[in-house]
Amino acid sequence: MNQQYAQFTLGHKITTEQQDFFNENGFIHFKNFIKTETVQDVIRASEQVQSEWIKINKVKVNGIPVKYGKDLDGSPIVQRFAFLNQQHPLFAELAQDPRLEVLLNLIAPGARLGTEEKDGMVLNHYVNSEESKFTQMGWHTDGLRDIFQGLKLNPMLNIGIHLNTLSLKNGGLRILPGTHKQSLYNLLFRKKYFLDNHADASELAITPAAGDLTVHDGRLWHRVAQSSVTGESSRRRVIYLPIIAGKYEPKTENSPTAFYQRFAGLVK
Repeated sequence: MNQQYAQFTLGHKITTEQQDFFNENGFIHFKNFIKTETVQDVIRASEQVQSEWIKINKVKVNGIPVKYGKDLDGSPIVQRFAFLNQQHPLFAELAQDPRLEVLLNLIAPGARLGTEEKDGMVLNHYVNSEESKFTQMGWHTDGLRDIFQGLKLNPMLNIGIHLNTLSLKNGGLRILPGTHKQSLYNLLFRKKYFLDNHADASELAITPAAGDLTVHDGRLWHRVAQSSVTGESSRRRVIYLPIIAGKYEPKTENSPTAFYQRFAGLVK
């Protein structure tokens, strides 16, 4: 597993070098997107939302199921939030950071941040313990949901804002660089969606520091590897926000649960 790849700084525009790297590999890693103190503010804000959702037993947000689990002490936690930008002013402000608009230039004109579409701003909270129900995620692409819904496979990127510093032992994002240029057949059948958690000889481990930002193409094969450590050192939080193109399809509190969300039970 090759661990060497270029890392960049996000400025007021995407440079030619950054664009070329992204076009070739289907992902890009920017250092120090948010400061350490901002990371802590974001975590505290998520805990505030979590406390409220647990209190009212929140089941869905705009049709997207809330994923609950157990913390190290057995107390309930939310392990997957959706549409967080609609739940707390800090996340709404984060989604309006002008540097995120710069990232729209990575794909075709007309792209937008999916703050009201798909799952909105998502926060995944992984912790590796005996009671945790969310420790890893099998191989998948983000483009599958469009196919399930009978839609055209439109360009889609996923922004990740990482809230923990990770090493290889912490698990985390694993990608197959270049697979965003694969055929539709390979997008559908290269791996067994969500069921296959095995390491691939060609995979690349993304090992961010807290505050880093990554972007990956929705057609890229990727997985979330389980931490090889347990307890507090296994805790990982990451925010995802999609960049999308095509027809504008906002979700509301009356939106139905999409077909692809039935796969949530396969995620451990």
